[in-house]
Amino acid sequence: MVTFARYGYRKTSMDDVARAADISRPGLYFYFASKPDLFRAAVTRALDGDLAAAERALADTDRPLRDRLIEAFDHWTGRYIGPMAKEVAVLIETNPDLLGSIPARYPRRFAEMVVHTLAADAPADRADRVSDVAQTLLSTANGIKHEARTREEFLARMTTAVDLLTLALTAAPGTPPA
Repeated sequence: MVTFARYGYRKTSMDDVARAADISRPGLYFYFASKPDLFRAAVTRALDGDLAAAERALADTDRPLRDRLIEAFDHWTGRYIGPMAKEVAVLIETNPDLLGSIPARYPRRFAEMVVHTLAADAPADRADRVSDVAQTLLSTANGIKHEARTREEFLARMTTAVDLLTLALTAAPGTPPA
């Protein structure tokens, strides 16, 4: 992914990837029949890792909801802050034809995990707010991702967002959070 991000998909050659992976070009072709196959596999592997890390964070119910959400968003979005990380995110977003349903499927899975986690922790009389809070957190993370200059800035702003939006799950129905 770093090689693709550095040169862009079109300019990256199989030789570039083979050099970065410390493998021969024929060896690389043994594993991947084409550059599009390699690219899809690299994106899938990166996103699988992101989802697995986020899922582990959200599943750790011994920790407060707030901490689990912040860590999950850091794994899912925060790691794509900074010069090279932004290039990887742009690379994924700008190659939809190569990736098929991947760019839609993975964010949907992350959103489902967030909704499930919030639903499990929300008071029963606040269940109607879970989906809205989850969607607002997802939108907020996406916006911060494009504005933050560092991962630390992303985390600080996401912490504020999580604190504010989880209050919406505990405020009395029909009243704004304090």
